[in-house]
Amino acid sequence: MKLSIIIPCKNEEGSITILYKKLNEVLKDIKYEAIFIDDGSNDKTMEKLRKLYEDDMQHVKVLSFSRNFMKEAAMLAGLEYATGEYTCFIDADLQQNPKYLVEMYEFLENNKEYDEVAMVMENKNHKGIMSLGKNAFYKLMNKMCDVKLENAASDFRMFRSNVKDAMISLSEKTRFTKGIFAWVGFNVKYLPYEVEPRTSGSSNFGFINSFKYAMVGILSFSNKPLKWSINLGITSLLGAFIYFIVLLVQILAFGLKMKAVYALILLMLVLFGTQFILLGIVGSYIANINTEVRNRPVYIVKEKIGFNEKGIL
Repeated sequence: MKLSIIIPCKNEEGSITILYKKLNEVLKDIKYEAIFIDDGSNDKTMEKLRKLYEDDMQHVKVLSFSRNFMKEAAMLAGLEYATGEYTCFIDADLQQNPKYLVEMYEFLENNKEYDEVAMVMENKNHKGIMSLGKNAFYKLMNKMCDVKLENAASDFRMFRSNVKDAMISLSEKTRFTKGIFAWVGFNVKYLPYEVEPRTSGSSNFGFINSFKYAMVGILSFSNKPLKWSINLGITSLLGAFIYFIVLLVQILAFGLKMKAVYALILLMLVLFGTQFILLGIVGSYIANINTEVRNRPVYIVKEKIGFNEKGIL
């Protein structure tokens, strides 16, 4: 097998057939497998995938999860079942045109010194708060973490088997694939691509999910929030002590009883708020530790189509 294409799917009944046809068109000269991972869809996605397999058992493989385990789990499953010399991630919503697969493939074939090709969004289709949030996330990650993320680089990338093996070897349960790609290293070539409109459905990555995903990345690849919490706690304590002395002097000198009460209440609220923020930061790290210690599987496969117990048929 020359190329394994990993395609996470969540309620993509309107696009997967079109995607499959485009894959066949652009990859007609390449021996490939398309591994579709149904991540707990509640529409007709799985029905469409079964039909694709029946029509093309040579190329189509399907994994169906027992429930929604999120995209990161689907990507890991694809890595573990891929058998190609090259492996690639692509979204099922057609915003990433399959024509770029040929460009990535040919680059790796002709440039043996590179291990990976990553596509960078040339036109960003996010607007307003999503655009601001995305830019802020990359700046914050690169300041806080030892690994550096290429701004606007997506999971749409192709890589050799040595990169795939390195990705699988990282055993953490809470996975942040963009950070893992940066952490394992290797020689990466960044190429631009145009993001296309969705053909159907709606994005599963709204602002809230994007914010959660950003928090996973920060907690997975940076310990600085813990150090910040210590510094913030010390600063708050010193500020509160100084303010208390000033307030005490004013009370003794001017007898500002009512204003003093209001000021003390405000001071207590600030201190309690700061304390709860610090507890929340520490609690998030402890939650991650708890997830790792439980050692539950990242995903559970309900159904395999085109695979046997050892891998591909």
